[in-house]
Amino acid sequence: MINKQDNLIHKPVLLNEVLELLKPSDNGRFIDATVGCGGHSTEILKCILPAGFLWCIDCDSNAISIADKKLTETGKNFCIIKDNFKNLSAIARNYNINNLNGILFDLGMSSLQLDSDERGFSFRKDCPLDMRFDNDSNVYTAKNLVNNLSFKELQDIIFKYGEERYASRIARAIVKECEAKRIETTTELADIIRRVIPGPPVVKNDAITRTFQALRIAVNTELDALKTVLPVAVSLLKSGGRLAVISFHSLEDRIIKFYFKHESKDCICNPEQPVCNCNHQAQLKLLFKKPITPTKQEKTENNRARSAKLRVAEKL
Repeated sequence: MINKQDNLIHKPVLLNEVLELLKPSDNGRFIDATVGCGGHSTEILKCILPAGFLWCIDCDSNAISIADKKLTETGKNFCIIKDNFKNLSAIARNYNINNLNGILFDLGMSSLQLDSDERGFSFRKDCPLDMRFDNDSNVYTAKNLVNNLSFKELQDIIFKYGEERYASRIARAIVKECEAKRIETTTELADIIRRVIPGPPVVKNDAITRTFQALRIAVNTELDALKTVLPVAVSLLKSGGRLAVISFHSLEDRIIKFYFKHESKDCICNPEQPVCNCNHQAQLKLLFKKPITPTKQEKTENNRARSAKLRVAEKL
């Protein structure tokens, strides 16, 4: 059952900006590759009725249930696909998806996942160390990682994906703890990190947050999935179609920024090279050089929006 708080908790980030830049309208064909609880999808669907169509992708069964109810109340011109967006190429073949007007990615985890008592995304809830976006899958959980990886492997994950300066100290403490007993819950892991990080509680909590982020990214192979899917998404757009991506941390934004910049140039040769021989042709036109960020009002009303960045490009 969907409680009355669903519409309050799951506020779509940068909704007005997404609608303005994706320009959904009647007859439009769109993908929401990270449908979540259906906030963006519902508004896109309203704009493309009665003749347009929306494909919605997500790997979280709980989110899909909520999104399906919202979308069904709006119209019938949609299809929800339970899958990971990293498989977009296969999804497009299976559902005969092409010649799209727009694609949206709203990256990271949803409020539904963060607030869950059993998913393990937040250290503020005592629950199993899971962190899988798709909890029906058989991929490694965060518990598998912390209990089985070596010091070097853990250090690399925490430093690379969490950009945590105390990565070595945290990894060493985790490995030492595992020599005595397995780490089972979010609280256990948070306490281990808290003990070895110097400074006031806010500094300790920041280190815990970055470590949890790193493990979540590793469990769900988020950055590799993003690198894989961007070229596929562009290939599915019609000329003039737009790709919009909302990211929530610098690692994601760097990937999007580099790809958009790379694909908006006709020549990618070394600037010192006198003659172009790369034969590269631009596929995209950047609508803005810098990412769009939420207004002060949205940040106040929606805490999740604080770090959001929206980048949009148009296919040539």
